[in-house]
Amino acid sequence: MKAVILAAGKGTRMGPLTEKKPKVMLVIANRPLLEHIIVTMKSAGIREFLIVVGYFKEKVIEYFGDGRRFGIDIEYVEQLHQRGTADAISAVRGWVDERFIVTNGDVLAGIPDLAKLCSAGGDLVLAAKKVAIPQEYGILYVNEGRVERIIEKPEQPTSDLANAGIYVFEPSIFEAIDKTNPSSRGEYEITDSIQFLIDSGKEAGWIQLEKWQDIGFPWHLLEANEMMLKEGEDIRWEIRGEVEPYSTMKGNVSVGEGSMIRNGAYITGPVIIGRNCDIGPNCYIRPGTSIGDGVRIGNGVEVKNSIIMNKTHIGHLSYVGDSIIGERCNFGAGTKVANLRHDGRTVLVEISGRKFDSGRRKLGVIMGDDVHTGINSMINVGATIAGGAGIFPGEFIRGKYPG
Repeated sequence: MKAVILAAGKGTRMGPLTEKKPKVMLVIANRPLLEHIIVTMKSAGIREFLIVVGYFKEKVIEYFGDGRRFGIDIEYVEQLHQRGTADAISAVRGWVDERFIVTNGDVLAGIPDLAKLCSAGGDLVLAAKKVAIPQEYGILYVNEGRVERIIEKPEQPTSDLANAGIYVFEPSIFEAIDKTNPSSRGEYEITDSIQFLIDSGKEAGWIQLEKWQDIGFPWHLLEANEMMLKEGEDIRWEIRGEVEPYSTMKGNVSVGEGSMIRNGAYITGPVIIGRNCDIGPNCYIRPGTSIGDGVRIGNGVEVKNSIIMNKTHIGHLSYVGDSIIGERCNFGAGTKVANLRHDGRTVLVEISGRKFDSGRRKLGVIMGDDVHTGINSMINVGATIAGGAGIFPGEFIRGKYPG
């Protein structure tokens, strides 16, 4: 069975993180989201992949190539215009002539779930997951193992069974897409195509997933990162760099080749540190942290439950908690990131001109690539900082920056 991965979108709700890369190339546990999806699907028995690319397609193609180094075959199809999921799936018409599996490029599922989905019967099969806020998802209405209706983001849902964004289709889906009209937002929705098939008498089965992570917003990266580090299924917990004698590492810690852990560094796993990093001396790296390649963590720095991307430098006496930091950022000495609301409320984040509730009491900064902070600068909870921004010494940043 071939797998089709929809990876053409920018991910506008990821804020500054996708200014220079597609959403599927954002990292979790030091590997792109798309790599996690591919590795999981390979473990479920899939060897042939079609990746639908678009936004910054060259970054995807350059990283994954023909798939040989992953032990699979990859081909690429370009979605020329971002006109919805049905349009993206339509792009592979002519590339598949038998039953195939489709997954959105921003969802993670477990190996047993994917294997079960691939072996399920029916003219089409949908993956589903129970959710707390069904108004934010496409919702399935089912009866005795069959899907009867699928409704996109209903105002008053009577089901909590969400469309998980993973499907098994026959080539008949392309005919249904041809008969699908644009939605109110001008896009061709695969849920409408699915409903067309159901109304035409096709049998739509469904599988409830045991493991599912939807990466819709930046803070979902933190949740997925925590999950990946905790489970550690594909992480080699090895120390391949140099560790000086008066440093301390507890729990699962991975250190890449060429990295230096200096005296006085205190690291509590699960933590993953990439290649050619310079860590310490006298720093504290707390659980749930992923540090990319070529990162510098200076003297007296504390980092907690964060994703630090490649070639970023966090200068001495700084604090970073519950944050996502882009590539090639530079923190001036004494930069502090606030990550806790003391009033007990959850952190609001402004993205694309709207404020979203993260649902988290603890959330620091979402920072794009190539940001520089001055000494003793302060960043408030839930701030988003655009790539390339410069922050003055002692400046206090809140909300969206620049405004």
